[in-house]
Amino acid sequence: MARGREDYEKHPGLLKLLQILSFLVVFVVGVVIGLATSAHINRHFGSQTEIYSFINHFSANKPHKEKNCTTVQVIDKVDCISMETFLQPKNLTHGLSDDELFWRASMVPQKPEFPFERVPKVAFMFLTRGPLPLLPLWERFFHGHDKYFSIYVHVIPGYELNVSTTSPFYQRQIPSQPVSWGTVTLVDAERRLLANALLDFSNERFVLLSESCIPIYNFPTVYKYLIGSNHSYVESYDNPGRYGRGRYSREMFPDIQLYQWRKGSQWFELSRALSVYIVSETKYYTIFSKYCLPACYPDEHYLPTYFNMFHGWLNSNRTVTWVDWSLGGPHPATYGGDNITEDFVRSIRNNGALCQYNAEMTSICYLFARKFAPTALGPLLEFAASVMEY
Repeated sequence: MARGREDYEKHPGLLKLLQILSFLVVFVVGVVIGLATSAHINRHFGSQTEIYSFINHFSANKPHKEKNCTTVQVIDKVDCISMETFLQPKNLTHGLSDDELFWRASMVPQKPEFPFERVPKVAFMFLTRGPLPLLPLWERFFHGHDKYFSIYVHVIPGYELNVSTTSPFYQRQIPSQPVSWGTVTLVDAERRLLANALLDFSNERFVLLSESCIPIYNFPTVYKYLIGSNHSYVESYDNPGRYGRGRYSREMFPDIQLYQWRKGSQWFELSRALSVYIVSETKYYTIFSKYCLPACYPDEHYLPTYFNMFHGWLNSNRTVTWVDWSLGGPHPATYGGDNITEDFVRSIRNNGALCQYNAEMTSICYLFARKFAPTALGPLLEFAASVMEY
């Protein structure tokens, strides 16, 4: 030990070199530890900033509205779950499967009061194979009443409606699936239209229409009639013949019995409450999809039978869409331009018959009519103001 001190005393430069090296080692170790600690802290607080920016209630930065989304300025992320888009979705495009869509549409608020000023609307749901040849007539019917209606169009996949950006039909197509006449896929399309329309909490009434349908009264009359009604309009009657009870399958027993079997028109009008039942129901839909096969047509029997069994007191058992079956056969009569006269349209509006509306009798039994060919458009536009009052 004494010799070591003597060596250092003889070589003072060596002692100073060792001191410098020791200082450098300590300095480098301190820098490394400091950098590691700083990186850890930055990662921690960076992740916290990102989390809190998602939860706007805890963010110190005030979000600003941009269209229907809320943009958080901290990280410029977009939150599209705003109250407005939740209540009244303007973009009908989505990637939901039918099961996901029906589940979402079946949600019913338990709180009776609305946290917004609700104006009840009528959802007009068009089930079509392609173009809407009577579109100008419908655009005239809807003009000036934007607050009181919504439009939904189900066409074959891949088809795009060719309408102007000012048309009420612009961007109103829903995600669709192939449909075959006489099969359960027609019911699938109806439920798909209902489910998409139910996503808008302002929609109160839901009417199914085709490309060959026309409105035979003006919008205020149709709106008042449907919004004020205590009942839905699903035609439902007992037909003892081959086209009624003759289509019943014994495989449906005991869930559906013969005396409960009903037939009716495909073209319905429903309240919001009954629409929710239809998109939520799976048991009887499954029975019909398995056992109502050609020559049994689910679109003519599923809703009439289901409502007869469970919700008959909410249904009027009649349709509000006029159609002419007088020619017989599997399809109703189609009217072209040569058939359209003022007297003909008036006869549909008021044919002398009375029907029950709420607790009273009325001469207004039909609000819509079908089937009309594309050639009927010209004469119908000509009589729209004088006869149909729009």
